[in-house]
Amino acid sequence: MSSAQSTGTDVEAPAGLADSARALADGRTTATRLVTEALARIEASQGTLNAFRHLRATAALAEASEADRRLAAGERLPLLGVPVAVKDDTDVAGMPTHFGCAGELPAATADSEAVRRLRAAGAVIVGKTNSCELGQWPFTEGAAFGATRNPWNTDHTPGGSSGGSAAAVAAGLVPAALGSDGAGSVRIPAAWTHLVGIKPQRGRISVHPHSDAFQGLTVNGPLARTVADAALLLDAVAGAHPEDPHRPPPVDASAAARRDPGRLRIALAWRPPLTLTGTAPHPDVRRAVTELAEALARLGHHVEEARPRYGLIGLGFLPRATAGIAELAALHPEPALLDPRTRSALRTGTRLGGRVVRAAREREVRQHRRIGALFHPARGRAGSGYPGFDVLLTPTTALPPPRIGRFDGLSAWRTDVAITEACPYAWPWNVLGWPGINVPAGFTPDGLPVGAQLLGPSRSEERLISLAAQLEADRRWYEHRPPATR
Repeated sequence: MSSAQSTGTDVEAPAGLADSARALADGRTTATRLVTEALARIEASQGTLNAFRHLRATAALAEASEADRRLAAGERLPLLGVPVAVKDDTDVAGMPTHFGCAGELPAATADSEAVRRLRAAGAVIVGKTNSCELGQWPFTEGAAFGATRNPWNTDHTPGGSSGGSAAAVAAGLVPAALGSDGAGSVRIPAAWTHLVGIKPQRGRISVHPHSDAFQGLTVNGPLARTVADAALLLDAVAGAHPEDPHRPPPVDASAAARRDPGRLRIALAWRPPLTLTGTAPHPDVRRAVTELAEALARLGHHVEEARPRYGLIGLGFLPRATAGIAELAALHPEPALLDPRTRSALRTGTRLGGRVVRAAREREVRQHRRIGALFHPARGRAGSGYPGFDVLLTPTTALPPPRIGRFDGLSAWRTDVAITEACPYAWPWNVLGWPGINVPAGFTPDGLPVGAQLLGPSRSEERLISLAAQLEADRRWYEHRPPATR
């Protein structure tokens, strides 16, 4: 089945996030209309794309009506009346947080901090998007909800674990959505659906009611078709809960998206961290990222191939990731309903908890120093040879989007090998807690999207956003839409 035939999104696609907010503020449309149209698009596409796990149609329409009343009274907020979606790992009061799992789960009694901030900005949450079980894999498929499909070609995955959010935005069901990224789970689906996806600095967007999600690996982040829209959503949800342990100083992402980045030194790295899979980028990925690097050079930046010193960073990732899965899986009221691969991760995470996880987290300071030498050579080992780069450019994934069902029936070990072969580039930045942005890099000859990462040192979101916006103005990737949404 091809996307051009079957996504079911023939209802007119929406304006972007910023354009929708402006149209509402100027009185050119109403929140009720925008929300009604979003719900119609979601319903029309659900049988094919399957982007949403839960809709809140009645509540969303009531909130839209209230937003119209507030707009008519002259109230103005950044997202007042704009429909958005959130991933189903995010607590929305009155709705269960299934996070890709089967079974009956209780409704959340309170909004997560990110949702509270979305509401404070005036956004109307229309529903919760599909995620694979506990966010473990770069595909969004599971016995609990079926398969979420890529609007560019519905035979293929949109990626994961924020695949539902990515599919919803790429198909034009909503103008933007919130995802989460613990090993690339915003950036990978953004790459495979031709979106901008921001993984912010750890602590930039609160993960409360979790204090340190997945042992510090996971952060929330926006998915949108443009840099300005992603920046607007980031600004709307950024900020700490009083109980949060990580509190980076605030940034103005929207202002950064309007600012020239200056002339930057950009390191282009093809070699991923050691994974023992022998992964190299697919020729179509390498071609697309090379063209993007050439565009950066044409824009006046110095682009030079380099090799970050990743070391054995995987030793800092595996215990933290599996311990995070184990912590969430242990809370499920019906463990027998979990995927066998989840139960395997639960056992591994239980064994690697405690001292092993603490040791893995203690390694982070040394990993900051080693990999940070790429950006700050004076802080690294003498004679590192790095001139001091501003940004690291890598492929976001090694492969184009796999077919639906590619990972069906695999053991836990075989699944891990297969996903590592496909996605070896994103997860180190989760270990470090540093920011990164996926930008669309182009398409394979078959029309499948691929992406590139702009990665930076600690708290460098504004520089990365400025650079991404400059690239967007040059490459105009937002002009390309999936076949059935044009």
